[in-house]
Amino acid sequence: MNKQESGYRWIVYGSALLAYFLIVTQRTAPGLITDQLMKDFQVTGAVIGVISSISFVAYAGLQIPSGLLSDRFGPNRFLIMGTLLTGVGSILYSTAESEYVLMISRFFVGTGDAAIFINLILILTQWFNGKEFIKLLGLLSLVSSVASLTATVPFSLWISYAGWRIPFLSIGIMLVIMTGVLYFVLVWNPKRIFKEVKEDKTDFVQERESVWKILRRLIATRQAWATFLCHFGLVGGYIGFIGSWGVPYAMQMFDMTRAEASQLIMYGLMGAMIGGVFISSITSRMKSIKKVYSIVHLTVVLSWVGMFLSGVNPSFWLVLFLFIAIGFGNGASSLTFAIVRESFSVKEVGVVTGFANMGGFTSAVLLPIIFGSVLDLFPQSAINLGFHYGFIIPIVFSLMGFIGALLVKERKVEQAI
Repeated sequence: MNKQESGYRWIVYGSALLAYFLIVTQRTAPGLITDQLMKDFQVTGAVIGVISSISFVAYAGLQIPSGLLSDRFGPNRFLIMGTLLTGVGSILYSTAESEYVLMISRFFVGTGDAAIFINLILILTQWFNGKEFIKLLGLLSLVSSVASLTATVPFSLWISYAGWRIPFLSIGIMLVIMTGVLYFVLVWNPKRIFKEVKEDKTDFVQERESVWKILRRLIATRQAWATFLCHFGLVGGYIGFIGSWGVPYAMQMFDMTRAEASQLIMYGLMGAMIGGVFISSITSRMKSIKKVYSIVHLTVVLSWVGMFLSGVNPSFWLVLFLFIAIGFGNGASSLTFAIVRESFSVKEVGVVTGFANMGGFTSAVLLPIIFGSVLDLFPQSAINLGFHYGFIIPIVFSLMGFIGALLVKERKVEQAI
């Protein structure tokens, strides 16, 4: 039986998406308790920025190694190990008694998370044909947005009811359980159903090319750098702000409770949900990724400019609209991987996906730290002014993303499928 024609591929996809869903909640949920951590552990905004960013440091730093290993040995076992590490990290986070344990736990989460998205993309390549790829990317973006949405109001209410430790402990335990589910679905059962499947690297066996040769070719490729910058501008600014400072910003500017502030963030995530599906559909009809992506990036740049121009006493409705627009742009970030799919051979998809993804999470590392350092320059009585000037950072980051979109070599969607 051909795997790309079997109904079992949807079980594979669904199981991988469930693990991805749980893991994505752990990316942004810590942003809900930023002020609580500062109070409980008696640390500054800069330290919280480091704690928030440490998982992104691990994530970004391991993207290329993860891509190289996955291209060479296949995605299944790396996806399983990544899920396990993320679960262990979340459990450790929930039991932390010092800021140093928080940092270590977030490093575990980032290390595990680094193996998830790349291998999910490779699993799509392995189990689905090219015609299904862009639509599945839209669905993947939707699931990511729903997961981030879950980490706003629902997670905030859970924290308000049970404290912040129990929710992180519970998700960690779920991820450890998912490790066993993924092993059954991805490794054990396919060997029984598909006689030709003997190892999870079956579809990815390739000539053992030198790692340095692969990296030199990657670094010299304009298209690879274009995808790096695209993700740097869209994903990093969005996740870096939402995951660390979005809730404190809303609480400070509009005198909201944590639950109310998380509702404002939720609208941005709803924009991302709509953006992922809508932009994928539009791109398929226009058959040109670059045109659509350039417009998306420009919209995000103007939205961050709007956040800066809103000043120290912004209009709630203006901020709400801009959050939705920024989220809408982030939802379109899956187009980065459509560009990768159409521009590179299947044996390089993993490493280039890792390189592009590294762009987004490199900026997600930098933004919370720089933003927190800017806030530390202002006393609490003038913190509104700190947030105002802090928005210069995502403006610069999003401009780099727009440059990346302009650097993309024009390809037609139909060529990719």
